[in-house]
Amino acid sequence: MGVKGRLTVVGAGPGDVDLITLKAIKAIESANVILYDALINEELLKYASSEAELIFVGKRKGCYVFQQEQINELIVSRAKSHGHVVRLKGGDPFIFGRGAEEIDYARTFGIETFVVPGISSATAVPAYQGIPLTKRNVSESFWVITGTTKNHQLSSDVALAAKSTATVVILMGMSKLDDIVRVFSEENKQDTPVAIIQEGTTENEKMGFGTIDTICKVVEEKELANPAIIVIGDVVKERVRLSSIRKEFAQ
Repeated sequence: MGVKGRLTVVGAGPGDVDLITLKAIKAIESANVILYDALINEELLKYASSEAELIFVGKRKGCYVFQQEQINELIVSRAKSHGHVVRLKGGDPFIFGRGAEEIDYARTFGIETFVVPGISSATAVPAYQGIPLTKRNVSESFWVITGTTKNHQLSSDVALAAKSTATVVILMGMSKLDDIVRVFSEENKQDTPVAIIQEGTTENEKMGFGTIDTICKVVEEKELANPAIIVIGDVVKERVRLSSIRKEFAQ
């Protein structure tokens, strides 16, 4: 009798090891195999069984250990041979995480599938810096946009967002920062506040603040790079002073 495989796609949160849900921990503990990405905090793997197989399938410095098609095949083969596969992804797996694609693929092979939502960096990283994405009389909505499409182009949604009064959060956009600045400048938003936060919610967090007109210089001076998120809008000026939540709750 063969193994009845199942897949649980799990959101690992934005980086702080404590920003993980109880349901996610239970999934990790029960996994026979864990396929994990580069952006997860590897401390989370301590919850895995000592008998679980841990496989790194992420991308580092532009180099893929596995292509997406290979990851899909690995999910199916391990589910059939080992049982419960956990696909551990940074942030939330349904926000630019290809979680839905992997579930679709696994289901075509009759594999039972589940998802555990995660806390997205799009909301958590600004929050850790005291930046409210919405605030009464300042911003009544926000966009979350990928900066780079699968064709390595700037998303056309950035131009649409630049026309609005909404807060704009751009993930995976550092390589397109010059283009983003140009798009907002064309809408006469040179003075719009911008925050760039690198490795948010972790001990390695770095940040820079400026405007559309100055942010490229800030990035150069502070040597900011991926992984980082870009927050554009008047809410950046509404940043509130916070004590370090990491220090407050340290064990």
